[in-house]
Amino acid sequence: MWWQLGLALLASLLALWLVLLLVLWRLSPDELTARDALRLLPDLVRLVGRLARDGSLPLGVRIRLWLLIGYLALPIDLVPDVIPVVGYADDLLVVVLTLRSVVRRAGQEAVREHWPGTEQGFGVVSRLLGDRP
Repeated sequence: MWWQLGLALLASLLALWLVLLLVLWRLSPDELTARDALRLLPDLVRLVGRLARDGSLPLGVRIRLWLLIGYLALPIDLVPDVIPVVGYADDLLVVVLTLRSVVRRAGQEAVREHWPGTEQGFGVVSRLLGDRP
């Protein structure tokens, strides 16, 4: 049973990654390399984890991030994942909306401080979050 949950989580992350790549293909700045685009989802996962564990951020921000992690880990979604593309696009939307609320409350500096990826990747994330790096 536990391996099925792990496999489902892995499949969800892979599908979310593919949807994110599709979005990036549409928003991509010229300086973003294919390597940066492929690293974006793992960098976002590490970013959310780092922000959630940062005790200097307001408690409400950390709670939102932990709820996001729980939402992504659960097999229950707003739109079922069996629906092609749209099923995983809702996960991306929830991630973007949560990170936008983090930026509004804690500032872009907090996101920048915890960003594990490249400058080009951060530029794309800033664009997704409605800010400029």
